[in-house]
Amino acid sequence: MHFVIPTSNTFQKLKQKAEKYRLTINQNKTKYMRHSRMQINGKDTETEIEGMKIEEVSKTKYLGTIVMKDNLIEEEIKERISVGNRASFTNQKILQSKPISKKTKMKLYKALIRSVVVYGSECWVLRENIKQKLLVFETKILRRIFGTTKKANGEWRLKTNEELEKAINKENIVRYIKYK
Repeated sequence: MHFVIPTSNTFQKLKQKAEKYRLTINQNKTKYMRHSRMQINGKDTETEIEGMKIEEVSKTKYLGTIVMKDNLIEEEIKERISVGNRASFTNQKILQSKPISKKTKMKLYKALIRSVVVYGSECWVLRENIKQKLLVFETKILRRIFGTTKKANGEWRLKTNEELEKAINKENIVRYIKYK
């Protein structure tokens, strides 16, 4: 679908300001997103302003955050957790190192891993499925930090969720997002 919009005053002002600073509007990089309750046949559209064709997109990355046309954040959460997993993998040897104290490891987790996961979380609406994904991610990291526990019979076991909650003083990632 193709729309032709008459030259808008706003676009003219933008173009003049850009030219003042010797900037140009790149037709290949310029895209727009329509936020409307009315859907246009679900097809991508293209708009033309002053002979410049501008593509309509349903999602884009802006300042490191995925912005969706329908305002859903599931894809953004998935991306943030993926970035957190990469940060965790990068720091895996430190998190599992015996000489480094658990207190230091927690500080590193909060600074290097949790911070990249919660970037942009001020805008998130935390539904139960999103909270669960974040808690599962954090539990995996905490088990790596706090290690296993030896039972009386000599067997090793993973720490329970309750033990991990107690170890972090119930300051989990969801509470951090809610109260930061």
